[in-house]
Amino acid sequence: MDKVRTSSVLENERLVDPFDAAIVNNADTLRAKVLALEDAMRKEPDQLHIEPVHYIAHGLYAREITIPKGCTLTGKIHLFEHINIISKGEISVLTEHGVKRIKAPATIISQPGIKRVGYAHEETVWTTIHACNVKDGDEAEKLLVVDTFEEFEKAIEDKCHLLP
Repeated sequence: MDKVRTSSVLENERLVDPFDAAIVNNADTLRAKVLALEDAMRKEPDQLHIEPVHYIAHGLYAREITIPKGCTLTGKIHLFEHINIISKGEISVLTEHGVKRIKAPATIISQPGIKRVGYAHEETVWTTIHACNVKDGDEAEKLLVVDTFEEFEKAIEDKCHLLP
C-alpha cells in the first residue's frame, strides 16, 4: 500500500517537472499539465486567498499581490500585453514555455494568453500594470483577464475586446 502512495506522489510531482525536456518542448502538453495542477489545487481544502491591492491612475491600472513564502499559485489568463514588476522576493514561474526563476527587482513584459504557475521561494511582491480606464478592481478584472483558454480564444475572435 505504501508503494502505491509513493508512486502516486511521484506522479503528481512529475506533473509539473520543469526539467522534463519532453514537456518543456511541447507547449500543449505543458499547458494541459498547468491546468491539471490548477484543478488539483482547487480541490485542496485549505485555500489561501491573496487579497490584491488596486492602484488606479489616469489611463493606468495596477494590481499588486504579496505571495507568502512557500505558496504555490496560478494566475488568470490576460487578454492584453502588460508590464509585471517583481519588487520583492524570489519566485519560480512555470508556463507553457518552461520555467524561469525570477529574483527581485525584475520587470518583464507579458504577452496575452499565458497561464502561469508560481512557487514563491521567498515572500514575493508582484505587480501587473495595464493601460486601461477603469474605476475599480472588479471592472479591471472583467476587462483584462479570463479564466479559461476557451474564453481567451473567444475574446480574441471578438474584435471589440482587443482594446482595453
